[in-house]
Amino acid sequence: MTSVYDENGKNIPCTVIQAGPCIVTQVRTKETDGYEAIQLAFEEKKEKHTTKALQGHFKKAKTTPKRFVAEFTRFEEKKNYGDVLTVDVFVEGEYIDVVGTSKGKGFQGVVKRYNFKGVNDATHGQHNRMRAPGSIGASSYPSRVFKGMRMAGRMGGNRVKLINLQVVKIIPEKDVIIVKGAVPGPNNSYVKIERWS
Repeated sequence: MTSVYDENGKNIPCTVIQAGPCIVTQVRTKETDGYEAIQLAFEEKKEKHTTKALQGHFKKAKTTPKRFVAEFTRFEEKKNYGDVLTVDVFVEGEYIDVVGTSKGKGFQGVVKRYNFKGVNDATHGQHNRMRAPGSIGASSYPSRVFKGMRMAGRMGGNRVKLINLQVVKIIPEKDVIIVKGAVPGPNNSYVKIERWS
């Protein structure tokens, strides 16, 4: 993340995303696949770390093996195998959606995972109960804990989609877009950028 200043001198927190060059590695059509979409591949990968099946897949598009592959729908213009897409598809000021995998936090308790208050008063005989969940169910009826009860467990590492993020700036020579706000995932992770149109 970084920050940029707008025309009014206001500091805006932003995320820098490298959005290209992406190569079209597959074109799906209604006749063959039942729906229309294109598959884009990003970032070089060594051939020895690529399976034979994927090597053949990338050779069909006349390109080297890639690390990240994703499908996109809603493309206005027709694309062919081997076409290269850069940040030129974006426009400054437009709004996009970003899909990524959030940071994994490991096994967490209810205070961090669900913002439980805990027992804030450490007096009156409280012992090691400050971050405990408290009661989780009734006794003889229903004689079980309901599904979905908010308890301790694995936190993070989920697919997250952030909508309505504004493209603040485009740097075409570096294939970089600067987006207002944060996006899911750690530094150097892969995200999928979706346009509305």
